[in-house]
Amino acid sequence: MNITVFNDLEKLYTKAADTFVELSKKSIQKNDRFVVALSGGSSPKAIFNLLATEEYADKIEWNKVYFFWVDERWVPLDDDKSNARMTFETLLNKVPVNKDHIFPMYEDGILPEDFAAEYEQQIKNVLGHEGVFDFILLGMGDDGHTASLFPGEAVLDENEKWVSAYYLKSQEMFRITLTSPLINKAENILVIAFGESKKHALNEVLNGEYNPKLYPLQLIDRKEGLQLFTDEKAKG
Repeated sequence: MNITVFNDLEKLYTKAADTFVELSKKSIQKNDRFVVALSGGSSPKAIFNLLATEEYADKIEWNKVYFFWVDERWVPLDDDKSNARMTFETLLNKVPVNKDHIFPMYEDGILPEDFAAEYEQQIKNVLGHEGVFDFILLGMGDDGHTASLFPGEAVLDENEKWVSAYYLKSQEMFRITLTSPLINKAENILVIAFGESKKHALNEVLNGEYNPKLYPLQLIDRKEGLQLFTDEKAKG
């Protein structure tokens, strides 16, 4: 696991965008494609905005990139709460992506639990039964959650499913998420967590006892391909 501490968020975003470009080139050179799973939130939004600029967009073979999502609120794609909508508005509508390579985590007229199984099959159709993403972008909430792996939820114990949907009572809505076994298969994972509000949870994740029921980010294996981008306020 590699930890990089930034004193400037713009530098963090720039390094994240550079990382995306670098990994895309390596993966495309090796496998002729780059398969990613993206997160929502303000940090990814800033990164996507950068990737859509001419400086970055010209460095990426967009027609060879496959886009999945790490997690999603079970809302229509035109809903303000949709992670996919944010990604389309900031990035996907601005670069020459193959539309058949985009796999949003939502479908009208189907139960979220049924769609979770469908989404898992979509992943297998692209990645095969190994399910190894080239790159996964994660964040961390103030409570230590990542993706839609929230403290105390049964999804934290999932060992077989790659994708799970469940009703999150605290938010009064269904969430759909990649599970930790699938996330941990990825070649490269970038976690972004910064700001004073993340300090306690990040310290527990990195230095506390292993308690993923309370701090789910601990479920992510600290392997060579895992990077954490943070700042001095969060890292202490």
